[in-house]
Amino acid sequence: MAAQTKEKKQSQSADSNLSSPLSGNLEEDLQLIGQGLGNSMDLIIRRFKMINPAPQVAVIYMEGLTDKELVDDFISHALSYQSVGEEGRKLSTVQEVFNYIKEKALTPGKSQSLTDRNGLYEALLSGNTLVLVEGVPEALSGDTSGGEVRPVSEAGTQVSIRGSKESFTETISVNISLVRRRIKNPNLWVEPMKLGAVTQTNVAIMYIQGLADKDVLQKLKEKLKEIRVDSILESGYIEQLIEESGYTPFPTLYNTERPDSVAGNLLDGRIAVFVDGTPFVLIAPATFFMFFHTVEDYYQRFDIATLIRLLRFLCFLISMFGPAIFVAALNFHQEMIPTPLLINLASQREGVPFPAFVEALMMEVTFEIIREAGIRLPSPIGQTVSIIGGLVLGQAAVQAGIVSPAMVIVVSLTGISSFTTPAFNMALSVRFLRFVIVFVAAFMGLYGIVILALMMIAHLCSLRSLGVPYMSPLGPFDPEAQKDTLIRSPIHFMKIRPRLADKSNVRKKADKEKQGNQA
Repeated sequence: MAAQTKEKKQSQSADSNLSSPLSGNLEEDLQLIGQGLGNSMDLIIRRFKMINPAPQVAVIYMEGLTDKELVDDFISHALSYQSVGEEGRKLSTVQEVFNYIKEKALTPGKSQSLTDRNGLYEALLSGNTLVLVEGVPEALSGDTSGGEVRPVSEAGTQVSIRGSKESFTETISVNISLVRRRIKNPNLWVEPMKLGAVTQTNVAIMYIQGLADKDVLQKLKEKLKEIRVDSILESGYIEQLIEESGYTPFPTLYNTERPDSVAGNLLDGRIAVFVDGTPFVLIAPATFFMFFHTVEDYYQRFDIATLIRLLRFLCFLISMFGPAIFVAALNFHQEMIPTPLLINLASQREGVPFPAFVEALMMEVTFEIIREAGIRLPSPIGQTVSIIGGLVLGQAAVQAGIVSPAMVIVVSLTGISSFTTPAFNMALSVRFLRFVIVFVAAFMGLYGIVILALMMIAHLCSLRSLGVPYMSPLGPFDPEAQKDTLIRSPIHFMKIRPRLADKSNVRKKADKEKQGNQA
């Protein structure tokens, strides 16, 4: 009990130390700041001495979080003090020296004055540089954030043949600028906030004022403000904390690492959530059909884009129901299989000791192991392991009589079809549900598959993403939106924004201007 009381007092003392103001005693303040940061080796303190009057000055910054050139430039400006101020008036006091540095020596808008240690720690850990002057209970903070960051490179998970090759990085300011280069509009607003009690992660909401639905925007802000966790290390944390239905295998928020994808969704009235430290940006609200669309659909001709999009939906159905239908047909519905094919299948399975369900389960698990191993290994090795492992294991399993050749073909086609889904999180959902559907098919046949499919559709129709129906625009049905759902109509036909946009600005601006000119 005494130990708990002591720890509680120490915690309260630490909290009061964070919020306590600076004393003006330079050595005392430097010692307390160092103690508050554990006297870390990356905390750099440089001391200087000015002349006439001659106060001691200390410059503090965190190595690795700052740009060295910016730090040197900041220091040179801060110490460009002359003993004579404006109009030849001499600066006789330390406070006058401090005010002169703040108002004249530093670039306006790049510095701010801090008086409490909590603000000092936050500024230091954000990459700012601090200037403390002996005898002044204030500190000047300048933005010198920088350090080693990953440059803008090509997208790794959402590759496209045609279109931009840029992808987001782990720096939130760079990511925001990549979108601003594409939408040069003053109505593109960005609202910053900090999430995570310990990590204090920078998060930003981006939307186009007048296009984003006000109710959806307000709901998103409320959900973000309700987040009470110690850390936000990736956008996936926020995705799980703000989704309306946590008990569903389907993702209800879209994520992307492509700036052009974010720009396109913003123009449709959606909202983007940027998180510092990750190249993946969240898009809300999301609908089921978004996960099968790509930015490349709009860069190709509408007929080609429509064909490829329909192919994705077909592959989605194959990857989810392919093995289950094969197992159900073999176990319960042999009359549906043509006689020559049925004879071939029966001859192939003659020496196989396992039922079709166990056979499919083994092959699916093996395929998932190979795929996961290929992802985790380095790229050159991972590709080799995936290809060689699949060929060797499949051929060996057939020759050993463990599985039939037809089952290898079905599982391989299913696995390849799952790779056509553009969104990785939706592909993960299909991988999980495939096992459930195969299990049901093994005991209930096609009737079980149909019942489970109907339950799945009902579940999808019940989902919401920030209040927007997940199956929109099919449920509820929106005739105008069908031009860009299962198919992709010519761009000049798509004059109406999705229903999730602000109701007062549904018709696209160019079409409004055309109507005004005709009138």
